Amino acid sequence: MKVRFVALLLGAFVFLFPFYYMLIGSLQAEPDPSVSGSIPTGNVTLHNYSEINKAINLGRSLVNSGIFTGGVILGTLVFGVLAGYALARLQFRGRGLVFNLMLLIQVVPFQLLTIPLYVLIVRSYGLADSYGGMILPFLINSTAVFVFRQYFLQLPAELFDAARIDGASELSILWRIAVPLVKPALLTGVLLTFIGPWNEFLWPFLITKQQDLQPLAVSLSNYLTTVSARAANPFGAVLAGACVLAAPAVALFLIFQRRFISTNISSGVKG
Repeated sequence: MKVRFVALLLGAFVFLFPFYYMLIGSLQAEPDPSVSGSIPTGNVTLHNYSEINKAINLGRSLVNSGIFTGGVILGTLVFGVLAGYALARLQFRGRGLVFNLMLLIQVVPFQLLTIPLYVLIVRSYGLADSYGGMILPFLINSTAVFVFRQYFLQLPAELFDAARIDGASELSILWRIAVPLVKPALLTGVLLTFIGPWNEFLWPFLITKQQDLQPLAVSLSNYLTTVSARAANPFGAVLAGACVLAAPAVALFLIFQRRFISTNISSGVKG
């Protein structure tokens, strides 16, 4: 047991040290990238946070990231539930083909679709420099559709048959019966979807040119390439921005940690 405890403790230290070093580095008044710099010895300040806030407006960038991520999560849940329910509980011609095509989409890299998506959204739809242009390509998540489908397949068919006999419509069955029974899948969808758009850089960078619309990941990249060289402590300012970017994801995981773990365990045991 002692050996196992020591091994787990060592693994936790190795995993958490980069986050600790990022936090300490963001508080350094003068850059100290050496290992000894990970131990604060009075060289601590919040100036790096104010420095990067002046350069890129952290508050506005966080709002943009929140709108972008929130829109993607909403679309993922709505379309994921609808498509997952249809593939699991509705009988229609070509259902197997649609499901196989959905699985095939998962192996196609998003970068491969970047150019046609850019032409379609910017030139055809005119959605450049808009939240809609950022959100639209991520509204439907094939992984979320697959997860919801698997959860809906686990529900007893008698529930749906009884509701149809009582005259309930499919949307009513979905909203009143199916969705309340798959709440763990909804939480899983939110937690797993959040990380992707929150850290997404490539697509928002291509679709937005106005700084007041760019999410935090893009703003930090622009800061690195244009302003950071003139900062008093470029290393600390960049780490300060990274801390701000990582904070919501870490907070979300800590808040829903128990629900997240239990959801994943249950999804792995069922079926």
